[in-house]
Amino acid sequence: MRKYFGTDGIRGRAGKFPITVDFFTKLGFSAGRVLTKKFQSASKPKVIIGKDTRVSGYMLESALEAGFSAAGVDVYLTGPIPTPAVAYLTKAMRAQIGVVISASHNLYQDNGIKFFSSTGTKLDDEIELEIEATIDAIENLDSEIIGKAKRVEDAQGRYAEFCKNTFPKDLSLEGLKIVIDCAHGATYQVGPKVFNELGAEVITIGVSPDGSNINQDCGSTDLDLLITEVRKNKADLGIAFDGDGDRVLMVSAQGQIIDGDQLLYIIVKAELISGSFQGGVVGTLMTNLAMEENLKANHVLFERSKVGDRYVSELMGERHWDYGGENSGHILLKKHHSTGDGIISALQVLKAIQQRQISFDEAVAEIELYPQILLNIAINEEVNLDAEHVQEAVKNAEKIMHDQGRVLLRKSGTEAKIRIMTECADRDLAMKAAEAIKKTIFG
Repeated sequence: MRKYFGTDGIRGRAGKFPITVDFFTKLGFSAGRVLTKKFQSASKPKVIIGKDTRVSGYMLESALEAGFSAAGVDVYLTGPIPTPAVAYLTKAMRAQIGVVISASHNLYQDNGIKFFSSTGTKLDDEIELEIEATIDAIENLDSEIIGKAKRVEDAQGRYAEFCKNTFPKDLSLEGLKIVIDCAHGATYQVGPKVFNELGAEVITIGVSPDGSNINQDCGSTDLDLLITEVRKNKADLGIAFDGDGDRVLMVSAQGQIIDGDQLLYIIVKAELISGSFQGGVVGTLMTNLAMEENLKANHVLFERSKVGDRYVSELMGERHWDYGGENSGHILLKKHHSTGDGIISALQVLKAIQQRQISFDEAVAEIELYPQILLNIAINEEVNLDAEHVQEAVKNAEKIMHDQGRVLLRKSGTEAKIRIMTECADRDLAMKAAEAIKKTIFG
């Protein structure tokens, strides 16, 4: 049973347990002791620590540094850098673990921590549980064992080159006008640099972090400003990252919001046309039905995992597939990186349209998503979703949609709520189906 770790690390209000100096010091020490036991060698284990632009990142970085050093681990600090950059540097620098201090798309009041293994993937469940089990066992070690700390030279530059190397050298972004929204977050330096150096005309927003404006009215969680700037500048498209840079959403020249499902489809479609696609695609329970149907129409295997990029990644590994993602903008392309990367994902979308010599709007038009209705119902007591009357309600809802839609019922992992999702080509029928389920179960 997990005590602190969720599906994507530990997250909460900065300054309140567990996002405190005391806890992060213990966490660093515990993770360090687990590392030293697991990777016994003549040299000390190494940890890469990166962060986003939140003001609380300074104190949490120092606390982690102290904890890891006290445990006999050498610490390498990158400063503000995207989450996938830490995954890359952990692998490239032969470190045993990578750490990101970030609350992703949340506002600045929150913060958190994510761990990466030596291979640049999310830390295994058993190691997280082992860290939890030793979290209160902090002790003082001999001075000869204590680790050192240093800054990583040119972390941003190294990561920028890594990103650019995923884009074909015989292609360019010349002729494209792009608005990039960095959410005042971790991509604010490296993101515009990558696209500019590949030849695009880049207009930037969300590149002035002050410690408290991350994700505020900008980035992938709020696209209104990006839509306005794309239209005002008559840009070909807009790109929005979240605070730590592992998600991406886009905006068309017409101001249409393009989600992770559509972006992944554009990438896969281009790979199919070029003959380089292999394997299948992993989505989640929330992946749009139109995505599944379009892939199957192109004879592409498709499977769904639980919601969460770590579950997408796990299923991709089991199937040995290179393509997966969530509609939230987490796109995983294992042929390019071990984890979701907003910059690399955006580059592969642009590669797709440049190779095919079509506009972004033309690529988007090749997949039309079905309307999704999502109802969140607060509950005061446990609801058995396997009960006979619930399953009967689902069957009736499917009949309302003429058996050409999809129904998903699930319990929220973070709130006392039941989520009802229906989707089909006809929005009105999807709404009727959702309301019918709600009435049957909750009255």
